Amino acid sequence: MSVVPADVPAAEAPAPTVTGPRGGAGRTAAAELGPRARLWPSLAAVYRAQLSRARVARIPLLFVATFQSVGIMIMMRGVVSGGGEAHFVVAGASIVVVAYVALNLLSQYFGQLRFSGGLDHYATLPVPPAAVVLGAAAAYASFTVPGTLVTAVLGCVLFGLPLGNLWVLVAVIPLAGAALSGLGAACGLLAPRPELATLLGQLGMSAALLLGVLPPDRMPGVVRLARDLLPSTYGVEAYARTFAERPDWAYVAVDMAVCAGVGVISLAVATWAYRRAAVR
Repeated sequence: MSVVPADVPAAEAPAPTVTGPRGGAGRTAAAELGPRARLWPSLAAVYRAQLSRARVARIPLLFVATFQSVGIMIMMRGVVSGGGEAHFVVAGASIVVVAYVALNLLSQYFGQLRFSGGLDHYATLPVPPAAVVLGAAAAYASFTVPGTLVTAVLGCVLFGLPLGNLWVLVAVIPLAGAALSGLGAACGLLAPRPELATLLGQLGMSAALLLGVLPPDRMPGVVRLARDLLPSTYGVEAYARTFAERPDWAYVAVDMAVCAGVGVISLAVATWAYRRAAVR
C-alpha cells in the first residue's frame, strides 16, 4: 500500500487504485453516491422546516389577512343587502385571505430568497426542486386556514347566509391556494429585482380582491374576461354556489377541477422557474 507524502496537497494526491488479483493496479475506484432523495419525504421535510420558520410571523399574518377581509365585508354590507351578490362578497372575502398569503407573501419570500443567495443553500441539499416549491407553498398556505374559516363564519352571520356548507372550504382552500401559490412563487423567482417581485405579488392580491369580492353582474364585459383568467375566482364561484337553496354540485365540481388544473400548471411553472434561478 502506497502512502501519499505529507507535502503533496490533497487536491493533487493520486486517486486510490484497486489492486488486481495478480498485484497489478486496476481501475480507479469511483466514490459511491448516496441514494437520490424521494419527492414526498423531501417535501415533508421542507414543509416542516418552512412551517417552523414562518411560525414566528403566524399571529401578524393571521391578523392582517383576516382583518382585511372582515373589513371588506363590513364595507360591502352597506352596499349589498343580500341575495346572490352577498354570496360573492362572502366567498370572495374568504378567498382573499388565501390570496394575501399565496400571492403576496410567497412572491416576496421567493424574491428575497433568490436575491439573498438563499437558493444556493437549497441547491446544496439533496431535495428535488418540486419539493422546495411545494413545501414552501404548503407551509405558507397552512396559515390561511384559520383566517379563511373565521372570515367565512363572520360573513355568513353578517349577511344572514347558511353555515351548513362550510365544509366545502376544506377542498376550496387547498385548490385555490395551490393555483395562487404557484403564481406567487413564479413571480418571485422570475422577477429581475426583489422590489418587482413584491410589486407583482401586491398587484396579484389586489386583482384577487377586486375581481373576487365584487359581484360579477356589476362588472363590464372586459373586466369579466379578466376575472375568468384569474384562477382564484373559480374557488370563489365554487363556494358562492353552495349558498343557494339547492346547490348545483356539478358546477361546484367543475370550478374546483379548474382550480386543480391551474394549480398543477402554475406549480409546474414555479418549479421550472426555481431550476432556472438555481443554476444561475
